[in-house]
Amino acid sequence: MKDFNYWKKLHESEQLQEFNTDNGGLLWLKTKSIIRTELIAEFVEQNKIELTETASGKQFAELFNLLNKNPKKSHGLLDDYIKDKSKQQLTALDTEQLVSELFKLKHFEWGDYQNDLNKLLVSRYVKVYKSYDQLLSKFEKEIHPLVQAYVLNSWYNHWSSILIEHIFKSHKSVLPTVGQIKSVDFFINNIPFDLKVTYLPSEYIKEKRNEKSYPVELTYLKAKAKEANILFDKKAKPSDIYYEITEKLKNKNDKFSNGVLQKLKDEKLEVLKEAQANPQILSKWLYENQSAPRFGSENRMFLVLVDTNDFSSSWKLKRDLQLLKPTIFKYLDNFRHTPDSTKKLEIKFNFPKNSANKYASLADVIFIVK
Repeated sequence: MKDFNYWKKLHESEQLQEFNTDNGGLLWLKTKSIIRTELIAEFVEQNKIELTETASGKQFAELFNLLNKNPKKSHGLLDDYIKDKSKQQLTALDTEQLVSELFKLKHFEWGDYQNDLNKLLVSRYVKVYKSYDQLLSKFEKEIHPLVQAYVLNSWYNHWSSILIEHIFKSHKSVLPTVGQIKSVDFFINNIPFDLKVTYLPSEYIKEKRNEKSYPVELTYLKAKAKEANILFDKKAKPSDIYYEITEKLKNKNDKFSNGVLQKLKDEKLEVLKEAQANPQILSKWLYENQSAPRFGSENRMFLVLVDTNDFSSSWKLKRDLQLLKPTIFKYLDNFRHTPDSTKKLEIKFNFPKNSANKYASLADVIFIVK
């Protein structure tokens, strides 16, 4: 029997496929969206529903069981309430001011630690220095800049994601989740999706270059630097070497240097064009190459940002509303929930990539290309 506990078990075990096609599962997710204390209290009061339970978890089960007696009517009640609450949330956000704040960030670079600052601090400082004074001396020039960059980048990612979510949630085809649901940010024509904002991954480009028998970019650049008599720090980190050579090629600005840079750009654009033509390949790659601690098999809507003039500046597109909104709305205007269109979104993947663990999800990619 597909009761409250049936859907709860599926959701907790990340077996989410059935939520795509079952009206009861969809009702369970929408009900979960409003179980925050103030939301559920307001919803039951507006709809004259009486709950006997007082604990949040038990109220969730009780409300779902009541709503599940008349799913068609209940979907209407939940949709109306969620749309009204979402409208209030959208109105409360000053998007213009938020965009202005995001434009104050002029540099975006994670460095070596990505999102694991704690691991870096432990391995680089905590376990290295026995002397208290030596450790203290590292704060001003090393530790403080690392922490500052981490906080600023995280701040930028958080608020730009809120901004992008609001674009989705302001479209008529999208029903937001007013409270947080694990693995669901919104429903598009009643299909639950988690939104992932990302760039065309450098590792994906690297794999595609390898399939085409193109040389590794850095190897190619080093060889061309030698031909152009460009000196660089051979002991530096690969990312720093890449930056040094490309900047020096730009500075030379002669036919040879511009030809090297244009060739790399054309090859990246070739990979991008192929990804746009077959987004399922990129979707599968993104599922199979996610980090283990953040693994999820939920339906995903990938928003891939690409600045074709400078791929490393793609992060700036997160605050470009003039580019984001028309492209996202055009996609949503054409989104259909039919058996044929849904089948095109099916992705089957393994995680870890070469393991026997098989998953299936619905996913698509919206490319934001400048």
